[in-house]
Amino acid sequence: MNRVTLSAYAKLNLTLDILRKRPDGYHDVQMVMQSVSLHDDVTVALTDGAEIACRCGDIPGDESNLAVKAARAFFDAAGVAPCGLDIEIVKRIPAQAGMAGGSTDGAAVLRALRALLAPELTDAELLRIGADVGSDVPYCVRGGTALAEGRGERLTFLPQAPCLYTVLCKPDFAISTPMLFSRVRLDALSNRPDTAGMLAALQAGDAVGVLARVRNVFEDVLPESCGEVFAIKSRLLALGAEAAAMTGSGPTVFGLFRDEAAARAAYEALSAEYRQTDLAQFV
Repeated sequence: MNRVTLSAYAKLNLTLDILRKRPDGYHDVQMVMQSVSLHDDVTVALTDGAEIACRCGDIPGDESNLAVKAARAFFDAAGVAPCGLDIEIVKRIPAQAGMAGGSTDGAAVLRALRALLAPELTDAELLRIGADVGSDVPYCVRGGTALAEGRGERLTFLPQAPCLYTVLCKPDFAISTPMLFSRVRLDALSNRPDTAGMLAALQAGDAVGVLARVRNVFEDVLPESCGEVFAIKSRLLALGAEAAAMTGSGPTVFGLFRDEAAARAAYEALSAEYRQTDLAQFV
């Protein structure tokens, strides 16, 4: 086998809390994350030589791409002799959307290289390699439902969340994650999630309990220029979403539904207003 194609799933933050600022300048966070069916397709093929080529639509395929960074990290850490690679990514997850689009592509490259070159590598070993690539990469290696702590690299995998449908809507602007962190004043945050309650609801398979605890503390520190986030959130709730929030550092907003028909109707209404709107479900 010299070629493999894998699905790279997007993630949502069901909860996102910021606990403290660390001495190294980063923040300790606590997040419950969930994979959804919106995905990129990542194909990795072995080639002659030593070049790593990456084609990723309009996104640069150079060393700034996490797929390339992941490949180099794999060769550095896995005890495998470097070889040439051709990486092709069919993008469906919007870029700069708060859904780990780059991280999940990098994680897919790690999984593909394990399948092609080092099938004996355990998930734990692959997660350690992923941590050197980016904070969300270890989560994306396994996906599903997980609690992420520290900078996001400390993971506790949880029982699979109840099946929910989601409408994802990204407005036509990006939000800088460092800018949002710079606006955080820990004693002024009011939208903190009930993480313990979310974990209990997941353990119980309680969809209503999960829906009641969806929160993202970054919504507290959005600048006025990002007011469209709240407009989309209100629109989703008016269209029948049982919960809605921004994911990650945004700007994508997601609405959650227990009923697939209701989700589809909301998707059709919102996609007429916003071009980057998707319908997905938990995976």
